Parts: sequence; structure tokens; C-alpha cells
Amino acid sequence: MSMWIGIGRSEIGLVRSSNQDAYLLLDRLGLWAVADGMGGHVGGDVAAQTAITSIKAHAMNAADAIRTERPDAPSAFLADLIQRAHDAILEQVRLDPSLKGMGTTIVLLFIRPQPTPIAHVAHLGDSRAYLFRAGLLTPLTRDHTLIEKYLERGILTPKTARTHPERHVLTQALGVSSPPRPSFSSCPLERNDLLLLCSDGLTKMLDDEQIRDICSKTHGDPTQTCHSLVTASLDRGGMDNVTVLVIGHV
Repeated sequence: MSMWIGIGRSEIGLVRSSNQDAYLLLDRLGLWAVADGMGGHVGGDVAAQTAITSIKAHAMNAADAIRTERPDAPSAFLADLIQRAHDAILEQVRLDPSLKGMGTTIVLLFIRPQPTPIAHVAHLGDSRAYLFRAGLLTPLTRDHTLIEKYLERGILTPKTARTHPERHVLTQALGVSSPPRPSFSSCPLERNDLLLLCSDGLTKMLDDEQIRDICSKTHGDPTQTCHSLVTASLDRGGMDNVTVLVIGHV
């Protein structure tokens, strides 16, 4: 039986003392996720792992419900997973007040394969999703950051945004934005597509053009693409934890 398979790799990088990223591969359910604990904040690793653990548990329990034909079912499913992960982080803070202020980004991908495969994405923060198709790289998310707001208003250009001192200030994150307001997107898939999920440890080191070039050079092989992207990030300085998931059809 053909299905979509994810390959993941996470590295601490060359500067950080711990890895505050976490990720999820649930190929049989068609669900993948990346969480990036807020760097420099207490409990960033706890927040990321709590989110992933919650998402995995509740996704498994909801497996039957999301296979309905309702067109809004995938978005409702992802929204529910995000809310439950948010609540799980708040519960951790209630149990251990020293963790107050911890939070994490999240990007979720769900593929409902029938009758035509469609990718459904939900996210909070600056972890991203991309579609790579026929040599073109298309973002499926827009960062929840102050910089993104400046770009939308024409205050900054993409070039100046990459070095702006506020470029990593988030406007949304799990555990700190109440209630969480995720953004959603979806797109029909083709057999040779690749989907990428990543923490900002990748996009700090590589721009979209560089990511596209690596995807092209690896000829659509998910394993090679995943490892090449992470390695390229490390080769360029590895300034942050870096996590990459690449999902392809087999």
C-alpha cells in the first residue's frame, strides 16, 4: 500500500548547550509535527516535549474521527490538538511554578489520503512548513513574528528583515498565547511532492533559495534531503538547535 513517509533529524547545533526541539512522526496516521521550545526561556525543552507528547496521545485517540468526509474535519482536528497541547503546557506550569513563562512553537502537518491526498497545516510561531514540487519551493506557513508584521506593512524588506534585532520575537506560541490562535493552510498533493517541516534553526542558516537548491540536488529523496538540509545548517554555523522533517510518497 502506498503512503506518505516522514524522515526526521534533530541536532543540538554548535552553540546551544541543550536541544529544545522535539518532533513527531506518525506515518500510519499521516501526522507529523515539529516543536521548538522558546530559546533562552526556562523549560523550553519541557514545553516542546510536553506539546509533542500531548499531540501524539490525543491524535491516536482521534484516529477514527478524522477520517470522516467533512471538509472541515482536518482543521478542526489540528486545532483540537493544538489546544490540548497548550492546556498540557499550562498544566505543567501549574504543577511546577518554576516553569512559568515556558512555551514552544508548533507546526503540524496532516495528510488525508483519500480520495485525493491533501496536506493540511496548522502552526503557531516561526517553525515552518514548505512544499517542494517540480523544482519550486512554496511556503505553507507565515511566521507569527513581529518581523512578519513589519513585512506585511511594508516597513521592512526581506533583506533587512533577516538581520533585524527583533527578527526572533514571536507573536504566538503554545503555552504563552491564550487562547492559541493557529493559522491554517491546505493544498492538494501530487505523487512526487516533498513536504518539509522545520524549526528556525534551519531558516536562520539557510534562506528559501538555498533550501530549494538542496531539495533539487537530492532529487526528491526524503532521507538524503533531510540529512543534507541539517548538515548544511551546521556547516553554516549551527547557531541554534535544528530540526527537519521531510515527508514523501512511497
